[in-house]
Amino acid sequence: MTGPAMPARNGRVAVNVDKLGVEYSLRLTRKNTLRHTLTRRSEIPRGETKFWALRDVSFQLRHGESLGVIGPNGAGKSTLLQVLAGILTPSAGVVEVDGHVSSLLTLGAGFDNDLSGRDNIRLAGAFMGLDHAVVEQRLPDMVEYADLGPFIDAPIKTYSSGMKARLGFSIATSVEPDILLLDEVLATGDAAFREKSKARVLELVQEAKAIVLVTHDMSWVSEYCNKAMLLEHGRIVAVGSPDEVVEIHQEHSAQRKAEQLAAGVLPVAPSGGPGTGGAAGSGPAGGAASASPGGGSAAPSGAAASSAPRCERASTASGR
Repeated sequence: MTGPAMPARNGRVAVNVDKLGVEYSLRLTRKNTLRHTLTRRSEIPRGETKFWALRDVSFQLRHGESLGVIGPNGAGKSTLLQVLAGILTPSAGVVEVDGHVSSLLTLGAGFDNDLSGRDNIRLAGAFMGLDHAVVEQRLPDMVEYADLGPFIDAPIKTYSSGMKARLGFSIATSVEPDILLLDEVLATGDAAFREKSKARVLELVQEAKAIVLVTHDMSWVSEYCNKAMLLEHGRIVAVGSPDEVVEIHQEHSAQRKAEQLAAGVLPVAPSGGPGTGGAAGSGPAGGAASASPGGGSAAPSGAAASSAPRCERASTASGR
């Protein structure tokens, strides 16, 4: 299935990111208070104390574009969304956002576990700065879209992860956002809800909204985004059409797996086991092919040496 059509090049820029960098201190952790850090400062080993989660990231997103952000774990994808949502402050560079931003980044974020789903909708509306009358007017539609039945009046703490995803997505997409940020949470819903949410994403794109979607589901990127970006080690590796960027990601994933197998990091299937045919180098044991993060079949590990797809590969890509 082909993704939504690209907007005209003269479309208004929704997100402008220029040389973005986010630096973390390795001396500070979630468990460390300021007092704890200061009292134990002398115990911290010397060496590297800074880590760049994102470095020199630059791109533009126009209204009507749906950008799929992909990459291995630890590539900086969720950090990027948190910067766009205003949760994190950049350490370097510029981030400009034009329009109202709505985000669904973490299951249960912003929910009060002791309140009902209905009351949490009202609470979310207040956090977003919406007038109470506007929230009450949209409340029936949000309740209907979430499709939680009698659980809409039950405390959030009784909800499953899928139910939280449905309620969160209903709130995030019903406030008429100009820019919608989604981080993998839709994968927790059931099949019916995933199809429903995909249809809503397409509807928002057609309404010239801008969407940034972080996912490990390659089918989402290929079918429901009209632009894709590959992050590795906090840097942009490629930007372009979804199919071509997904192909590069699968090539790199297969190559990393082959390298891990060669280094003995990953277990090798026993000789003659299912799918190996007893021959070295065939099937998963030989590293000839691997499953892509989206569940599809990735290219052979040697495919990285083939001709590059027609999309922009960043010259700053490292670690390849």
